[in-house]
Amino acid sequence: MIQQDFMRKAIDLATENERSANGAPFGAVVVKEGQIIGIGVNEVWATNVPTAHAEIQAILEACRNLNTTNLSDCEIYASTEPCPMCLSAIYYTQIKTVYFSNASNSSQDYVYNQLSLPHEERAIKMVQLML
Repeated sequence: MIQQDFMRKAIDLATENERSANGAPFGAVVVKEGQIIGIGVNEVWATNVPTAHAEIQAILEACRNLNTTNLSDCEIYASTEPCPMCLSAIYYTQIKTVYFSNASNSSQDYVYNQLSLPHEERAIKMVQLML
């Protein structure tokens, strides 16, 4: 398979997921040495788990299949640009390359703007509690 084939798979997963009414139109695949080792679709609505994004699901499956959290020799293909949460998981697992189809800056801009603010100015109350 070539890069376009992996992206087509991610987009097909997203399309199928939306048509099934189980979740939002997001799909992702993790690839190692030309083989898909993890697939995921957005399962937030189906599971009521707010972290069940397609990229997270694909990363979880890849980690289970390889029995490691080190995916440094892998790449991920996502139907949409990963959100900050998914991007954090990508960094944590050391995935070397992210390929995405649709760009989506709205959530990224909001989160990154919030992170640049002092704790007391953020939309969500942040309290450092030390014992």
